[in-house]
Amino acid sequence: MTVLENTPRVDPTPPRKKGRRRATALSGTDRIVLLLMVGIPTLLHLALVWVPTLSSVLLSFTSWDGIGDLDQIKFVGTRNYAEIFTTYPRFWPAVQHNLIWLAFLILLPTSFGLLLAVLLDRKLKFTRIYQSILYLPVVLALAMVGFIWQLMYEPNLGLVNNVLGIAESNPVDWLGDSDINIYAVLIAAGWKHTGYVMLLYLAGLKSFDPALKEAAALDGANGWQTFWRVTFPVLKPINVIVLVITVIEGLRAFDIVYAINRGRNGLELVSVLITDNIIGESSRIGWGSALAVILLVISLGFIITYLVQVFRREERA
Repeated sequence: MTVLENTPRVDPTPPRKKGRRRATALSGTDRIVLLLMVGIPTLLHLALVWVPTLSSVLLSFTSWDGIGDLDQIKFVGTRNYAEIFTTYPRFWPAVQHNLIWLAFLILLPTSFGLLLAVLLDRKLKFTRIYQSILYLPVVLALAMVGFIWQLMYEPNLGLVNNVLGIAESNPVDWLGDSDINIYAVLIAAGWKHTGYVMLLYLAGLKSFDPALKEAAALDGANGWQTFWRVTFPVLKPINVIVLVITVIEGLRAFDIVYAINRGRNGLELVSVLITDNIIGESSRIGWGSALAVILLVISLGFIITYLVQVFRREERA
């Protein structure tokens, strides 16, 4: 008998301890807390956002005054949409005003906000004070902005006519004249929007790598070439965010015109038409819902475009 034969065999697998349970990632308490923290917000989101949205979509194919019983709701198919696009006289002027609103916000306040961000990024003296002053209109509600600018546009005692020197001789009714009031209100809305755009671009510039500017300067690029060919392309994610926010802001504009003259006499917007048809004197729930769905579809087009850009950028990274 050899030595190997007398050596006892050892089992390589360690013995299992009896009564030992498999460890789990979450305990029972953690699961309850997670369920409450995720479940309650999800239910609130569904109840306050998606249920009204789907209800509006369904009601847009019906005719109902919102007063009678639910059995008085009549299904009319796409008649509401057809009448809105063909026979509703206030619809296309409202769409035109929304497009003017959107084009104005994209061109002037957005460009001016970018300019202010570039200037404040140069570490000027009292930069914090400038940022606070320029951002102050953002914290104000649009209804409050409308009230402030109503005082400024007042024909006889307002600041604008007095600065122009026409308050006594030939005062201009900035908000009463249907030919110019939309542009007067756009200046007020742009006053608020500029500070928000400035803050977004300023945050993007603060995260910008200064080595890129130094490399561009070594290559002989001047300030404008450095900004246009180096800084601005790097700010592409901020540009997309600003564009989407500006589009949504232009489409959902409501407070300021409603506070001035309830969105009438040249200040018609799609959001105002929705309010007038649903809770106004006309009480046409189907029409108002159809208008809301049209505005929702337009908004979703820009939002989906933004999300596609974000997902593509994450996949490339």
